Amino acid sequence: MAANLNLIKLSVGTDHVEGLARWQASARAQGPDGLPRHVTRMWPKRAAELLDGGSIYWVIKGVVLARQLILRLDEVDRGDGIRRCGIVLDPTLVRVEATPKRAFQGWRYLPGADAPRDLRKGRQNEESLPPALQSALAEIGVR
Repeated sequence: MAANLNLIKLSVGTDHVEGLARWQASARAQGPDGLPRHVTRMWPKRAAELLDGGSIYWVIKGVVLARQLILRLDEVDRGDGIRRCGIVLDPTLVRVEATPKRAFQGWRYLPGADAPRDLRKGRQNEESLPPALQSALAEIGVR
């Protein structure tokens, strides 16, 4: 069951869920605690709602394909005086039903009622289809 409020974000430069997992396993994508995090200049105004079971949904090549539970929000200081938000994530990527999504900048709030459903347990480890094929199937309602 989806939380009441989530985030949705483009995974720029990623071709498939496995690529996102590889990036997040790199030292550059992890915080000091070894957990993956996404750093952004904008601090969510609705942080309390996000931290009540919310996830970040990843858009890969125009299709929402995965989500990760948001564990906490850390302030990130890169020494330039700009307050950044480190969205600390559970390392588990949960595959979701492929859902087309147009490009946008930054991140957006995603109400739980609008969030794609998780794939059934038996489908979580299936190899990813090419993003163009996933998008075409999702557009005609095949998930």
